[in-house]
Amino acid sequence: MKNNVGGIDKILRIVAGLGLIAWAAVGNGPAWAWIGVMPLATGLLGTCPAYSLLGFNSCPLKKD
Repeated sequence: MKNNVGGIDKILRIVAGLGLIAWAAVGNGPAWAWIGVMPLATGLLGTCPAYSLLGFNSCPLKKD
């Protein structure tokens, strides 16, 4: 798969994902907080299926 998540977008996804997972894991958070797995995965992998469907790309352009 082609990377379409880059820079600040990647960092925000990882932080938000970890935050939601931690919230759910400590027992105080609602069950839906486990949705944090998705932003964490897309941030770590650098690919977002929704971005692919919408034709969006937050990766910087590479100069040849």
